[in-house]
Amino acid sequence: MRSGGFDVGRGVLSATARTGSAPAYLRPSMPPALGPRPCPAYVPLAPAQERIWHAARLGRSADWNVARAMRLRGAAVDVAALRGALKLLVARHDPLRTRYPVTELGPAQQVVDPGDVVLDVAECEVAEAELASAVAALAGQPFDLTRDLPVRARLFVLGPGDVVLALVVHHISVDGRSMGPLIRDLVTAYLACRAGTSPQWPPLPISYIDYTLWKHEQLGEFTDEWSRATHQLRYWANALAGRPALLDLPGRDQPVAPIDPVAGALLPISFDAATHAGLLRVAQDGRASLFMVVQAAFALTVGAFARSADVTVATAVSGRDHRLLDDLVGNFSDDVLMRIRLDRAGDVGELIDQVRRVALAAYAHPDTPNPRVKRCLLQDAALPLFQATLILQRAAAPRTTTELIPARGLSITEVPTGVVRAKHDLEFGLTDHYDQLGTPAGIDGSFIYPIARFDEATAQQFVARFRAVVGLLADGYRGPLAALLATTGRGRSLSTVRRATRALV
Repeated sequence: MRSGGFDVGRGVLSATARTGSAPAYLRPSMPPALGPRPCPAYVPLAPAQERIWHAARLGRSADWNVARAMRLRGAAVDVAALRGALKLLVARHDPLRTRYPVTELGPAQQVVDPGDVVLDVAECEVAEAELASAVAALAGQPFDLTRDLPVRARLFVLGPGDVVLALVVHHISVDGRSMGPLIRDLVTAYLACRAGTSPQWPPLPISYIDYTLWKHEQLGEFTDEWSRATHQLRYWANALAGRPALLDLPGRDQPVAPIDPVAGALLPISFDAATHAGLLRVAQDGRASLFMVVQAAFALTVGAFARSADVTVATAVSGRDHRLLDDLVGNFSDDVLMRIRLDRAGDVGELIDQVRRVALAAYAHPDTPNPRVKRCLLQDAALPLFQATLILQRAAAPRTTTELIPARGLSITEVPTGVVRAKHDLEFGLTDHYDQLGTPAGIDGSFIYPIARFDEATAQQFVARFRAVVGLLADGYRGPLAALLATTGRGRSLSTVRRATRALV
């Protein structure tokens, strides 16, 4: 099977042996420096943007909308200043005023000049009871990425001195870590506009276009057999070859009325400080990270749920591997896949070692867009590359009172939007917490699932099984995987899981 100019059935070493010389990405060289660059007429998408652009072109662009809402209360609320702040925010961060049209050379980034920006901002009065549905309706409106700017806002006026600013940005232009600098810069701009001054922002050292050009210079072309891009694509083609194309997950017993296929629901999950500490001990013993231990438990649960010993799970990598990217708004993150072979691990220690090796290899190959990987695999292109994903991130330091209340007579608080989109069948978003001395304080988060696929009872069952496996690992179980798979086997009740847990530890 050949794809992209190379034989995906052959590894890098065999190719090197044929040529007798090392490929470019293995030869010592100075990496390109990240800094300002001249902007060419055609700017391609960044690797992290490609899968989202193609997914949006399939007709479900709104699935990738990111919604945030902030409530401003107090006599000092100034709606005109809010409008001015939004305009300044979009002028500061290029991705918020970028269109993504189709060109002869492929999809492109086209940044609109700040003076030509016309923001989609409207002001409307709503009752408190209508706020949630109004935000959800805003978040559900699709963007035409070829023509629209990827941001819109609404100013929902609930009463005098009580306004909710709802902001929706398409994921092609932001990632999770963008929301920190975005909200911070918006608040700074608002306070400046309200005071009749200009925001005192530190200048951004580079733009997202600079980053894109730098990243492509690093990766090279897929037409070059020895480029980093080709090397990464070859890795994924080999790593994923022959895996099950679709996991057989239990679904609803009865079909439901037609609903939005990515409409989701949340189930909370938490682990106490003792469990958190136990997982860290397991990670230390296995020369692994906390994430790797939790991902091993997740792969076990998914494998038992799907009755498969060959599971592919995913996580997200931030992509911000340079200090100059810290304060930029843009999409740098992407999914990396981990194919876990449960049948090749005899016990917990071997499983964690496998997850550690697979995770490190995945982290080293983060830049291949999903559409390109699909073209290298013998599977229906309509099938997803993965169905299960787990993200674990460390909690940020608690904000101070002055950060939450930036000015006398005014409070600014972030409020939940209530919008849940489940683009994957099984998805955990977890956060690990530590006290001021660095002592583990617990892990919490949520499980997201599509309500068209699972009923709440099935989702609760999956969460309970995952919790049981995590508890076993934290309590010191290091034995065969068969016992853990039996503990989480399909059809067992929560009481059976608990009895098995007590028997195994």
